[in-house]
Amino acid sequence: MEGLWRVVLVMVMVAAASMAEKAWADQRHVVGGSQGWQESIDFDSWASAQTFKVGDQLVFKYASGLHSVVELPDESAYKNCDIGSAIESKSSGNDAIKLTKPGTRYFACGTIGHCSQGMKVKIKVGSGTASSTPSPTSSHAASSSTSLVGYFLLLAFYALSFMVL
Repeated sequence: MEGLWRVVLVMVMVAAASMAEKAWADQRHVVGGSQGWQESIDFDSWASAQTFKVGDQLVFKYASGLHSVVELPDESAYKNCDIGSAIESKSSGNDAIKLTKPGTRYFACGTIGHCSQGMKVKIKVGSGTASSTPSPTSSHAASSSTSLVGYFLLLAFYALSFMVL
């Protein structure tokens, strides 16, 4: 019977480790949340409610042809909506951009007039290894994984207590 408990304990610990890895994995942040990349969003508020880290992805979802995404080189270009200085441009309507290093990155809509109407976002990327505030689209998955990890760890300790007795 003692051997069976050890097998169960090992299985529970492996499952818990697997769940923990998924819970702490890189996050996908849909820019603008459920409404996506569009003119009516307060991107400053959205970005300030997020925590971005190296390895995360930004996902820009929008109507292709109506909007686009350009990455601007610096704060000055961002403040002045200098779209002409863009270092990268995307227009698929479902663009993913990996955050590869710590620092600040600047994005705007490349459609004339949209940036000056507020369709721009400043992303501050930290060097940490876990997002403390996942995006709305990823928060359910992360909290479910975290809850399951806790559940499996509780089971492991419960099983361990029977083995000791």
